[in-house]
Amino acid sequence: MLILGLETSCDETGVALYDMARGLLADALFSQVDIHVEYGGVVPELASRDHVRKVLPLLEQVLAEAGCTPQEIDGVAYTAGPGLVGALMVGATLARALAWGWGVPVLGVHHMEGHLLAPMLEDEHPQFPFVALLVSGGHTQLVRVDGIGQYRMLGESLDDAAGEAFDKAAKMLGLPYPGGPHIARMAQRGDPARFDFPRPMVNRPGLDFSFSGLKTYTLNTVAECRQASELTEQDRCDIARAFEDAVVATLVIKCRRALRQEALKTLVIAGGVSANLRLRSALERALDKEGARVFYPAAKYCTDNGAMIAYAGAQRLQAGQVDDEQTRVRPRWPMEELPPLDAAGAA
Repeated sequence: MLILGLETSCDETGVALYDMARGLLADALFSQVDIHVEYGGVVPELASRDHVRKVLPLLEQVLAEAGCTPQEIDGVAYTAGPGLVGALMVGATLARALAWGWGVPVLGVHHMEGHLLAPMLEDEHPQFPFVALLVSGGHTQLVRVDGIGQYRMLGESLDDAAGEAFDKAAKMLGLPYPGGPHIARMAQRGDPARFDFPRPMVNRPGLDFSFSGLKTYTLNTVAECRQASELTEQDRCDIARAFEDAVVATLVIKCRRALRQEALKTLVIAGGVSANLRLRSALERALDKEGARVFYPAAKYCTDNGAMIAYAGAQRLQAGQVDDEQTRVRPRWPMEELPPLDAAGAA
């Protein structure tokens, strides 16, 4: 079964072909970072327009790289949510038009389920059940995963997601959007002993997150440095290190707590922030002490991509789940509402 996957939920256009027997055949991605950087964040209208411009050329590229023709495609999967409604509609309308023209089934895929399943694209991948940390610009969630579509939310951010907090802290330090990679690079030159930022909500029971207080603490530290003297390059590096250390420590503490609570030994981490090397290293060290393992996607599949949508769509299409005749996108879409893999019908 050969599935075309389309990802247009935010500021990256992704296209991929996944075959159930041969694996991932080809994928292509275009990032809109250069378009949005001057605005300090994603402009929805610009994102939608650029998806329109890029998705068909990427489709042609992927077909050529895979050596496939449209006649060989057995189904089309697209991101139906969560995301920006205009951006989602670009992928949804194209996917449904292609599927209608080719006479194949089409299915809207949950964006975060795509991230959660992205590690399955690797040769060595986790087995169910496991705990997943989904950490990106829009989401910070801990989920118990007993199978595809069998999800139970354990905890989530009550305000800013971790990726969003990185973007806002980067802006305070005069760094460009997106903030995570820039803070990580600057933190490498920071003194870890100079500032001690709080680890929010780790002393409270439960698995929810909150990063708004950490953002305020960062803002106050920047202001104190400016009040004492001009904010130096070393000040910025030290603040970046303290901020990154605080986010990483908070995520690690909550992940260990979730694994203990669920009596599991496998953690999956996915989403854009999962590319952070300090987070990966800290999780590996912490879980190794407890005889647990952490799995994550290859770096290029941490951010939004078509491969994860093609994979997730392939699993559900093979199980007989297809869209009905109405085009629907869901800017907000709780993952617990997804049907389990063996439940037939519209997804």
